Amino acid sequence: MAIEGVSAEGSLPGAVDVVVVGGGVIGASIAFHLAEAGVGRVLLVERDVPGSGSSGKPIGGVRAQFSDPVNVRLGQRSLAAWRAFGERPGADVGLESVGYLFLLADEAEVAAFRRAMEVQHAYGVPSRLLSPREAHELCPYVEPSSFVAAAHSPADGYALPGAAVRGYLRAAAALGATVRTRCAVTGIETSGGEVRAVRTGAGTVRTGAVVCAAGAWSGEVGAMAGVELPVTPLRRQIALTGPLDPAPPRVPFTLDYGSTLYFHGDGAGGLVLGLSDPRQEPGFGRDFGEEWLDLFREAAARRAPALADVPVRGGWAGLYEMTPDCNALIGEARGVSRFLYATGFSGHGFLMAPAVGEVVRDLYLGRAPFLDVAPLAADRFDGAASGVRSEAHII
Repeated sequence: MAIEGVSAEGSLPGAVDVVVVGGGVIGASIAFHLAEAGVGRVLLVERDVPGSGSSGKPIGGVRAQFSDPVNVRLGQRSLAAWRAFGERPGADVGLESVGYLFLLADEAEVAAFRRAMEVQHAYGVPSRLLSPREAHELCPYVEPSSFVAAAHSPADGYALPGAAVRGYLRAAAALGATVRTRCAVTGIETSGGEVRAVRTGAGTVRTGAVVCAAGAWSGEVGAMAGVELPVTPLRRQIALTGPLDPAPPRVPFTLDYGSTLYFHGDGAGGLVLGLSDPRQEPGFGRDFGEEWLDLFREAAARRAPALADVPVRGGWAGLYEMTPDCNALIGEARGVSRFLYATGFSGHGFLMAPAVGEVVRDLYLGRAPFLDVAPLAADRFDGAASGVRSEAHII
């Protein structure tokens, strides 16, 4: 679908204030927030088409149910922005506030979620523990005798990543940003610890600042500037049932915490099914396959028996951008001035994109963001293990 102001054609500017590398939802959000703040010459370059990487997922979850305070605040801030997206930047992202429902198999899991709720409640997240019967009332698919409790927040839900990317880029272009697709970055020139230029297949652009938002490809982009970004690509897949008869009830985004099985409505009379396959090897492969469905069906037989044999009519494969501790990398490189990065979200980039756009805007402008993201610096893995973040709510 064409996006007004976004093109693969036309010459690149000779010089800009900042180059954003990556046209997924993180890069699109950053470009919008920079342009909105009055940064006069913003250039976003995308090697393929907008949203062709991880942001191409048909439906993405949005939530604030995390255990790490930084993640809670990024999620909560973004939820408010998703709810207001129709007014700013102005697009329908199909937000469905159906809630998130985590199924907990034993008291250890319950204790972990109870501790996380203390953090969540401090920032206004309306999460609570439910009995199995209460969870069944919200989601009739789940078998209440198979788990001991559930964690639920009605403010969570899902939205459409593709629509968000288009909305952000359309607004960024209208505010004066230049967006070029089919424009791969081939090099980043630095001198004296400063960014000087970005080389692309369409020419070289002089600039004093770069923002790396290249998702699973961020490692190679960082290396061009001599910056280490520890990001590993990992294929993740979802299956689509297509319309079911009878149509499924409106249910929360439901997850079995132990197995990572999850499912939710697709907005068109069917279901989206998923599971993080522990057998998946790292790599850039994005072909859809059904080899993981055996694990999904085994888990469903325990937690949601009606879904154990539900038909699958296709699916989607994309890349998680994994870091060693499954938490994001956000900040400015220590050794290369004005090389900023926002990547490594490990499956949580879409839901955090609005808040991350704000944060990177403020880092670029040299002002304090609403949240101190120093704990997410990429060099946290260089020294003591105390720099590694812990997040229990990983899918």
